[in-house]
Amino acid sequence: MDESIPTQTSKQLPSSMERLHAYWRMPYILAPKNPKECGNPFTHITETGDDAKEYILHRGIHNYIVMNRYPYNAGHLLVLPFREVARLEDLNNEERHELIDLVVEAQNILSRALSPDGFNTGFNFGDAAGAGIPCHLHCHVVPRWNGDTNFMPVIGNTRVLPDSMDAMWQRLHSCVEAHI
Repeated sequence: MDESIPTQTSKQLPSSMERLHAYWRMPYILAPKNPKECGNPFTHITETGDDAKEYILHRGIHNYIVMNRYPYNAGHLLVLPFREVARLEDLNNEERHELIDLVVEAQNILSRALSPDGFNTGFNFGDAAGAGIPCHLHCHVVPRWNGDTNFMPVIGNTRVLPDSMDAMWQRLHSCVEAHI
């Protein structure tokens, strides 16, 4: 047996063990898993009038940019229309054009604030494609860095986010205000 591996069974952690605090996970764990149970959160958050509380970074005429409350990576944004539509073809030309313009702006905001090496950007249409809220289309804009994938998502089924949602909103929002 390797003597360097702690064999303690007490509740006290060895001093060499790091602690990972993921306080943001509890609302996700406790949230209803079926959107029908709580309605469409994408329409509710735009009605509160508190963009900071809802993590809305920018409102266009037809669409808006918001931080994902359950991000894949630090800075994960969503771009979506104000009105509930399930498919791109359900948007009129003005809505569609502004949606794509805001996807570009979301990438620009992330570039200014976080300097990522790349992006994963895309839509999931329908339950079979993995859409969490299939009744309201939304485009994911996920910043990526070389080497940002590690063992945590694979082995521990956990994503490590280096900043709180509030701190990240402040950081990103300062880049919106400075540019738009």
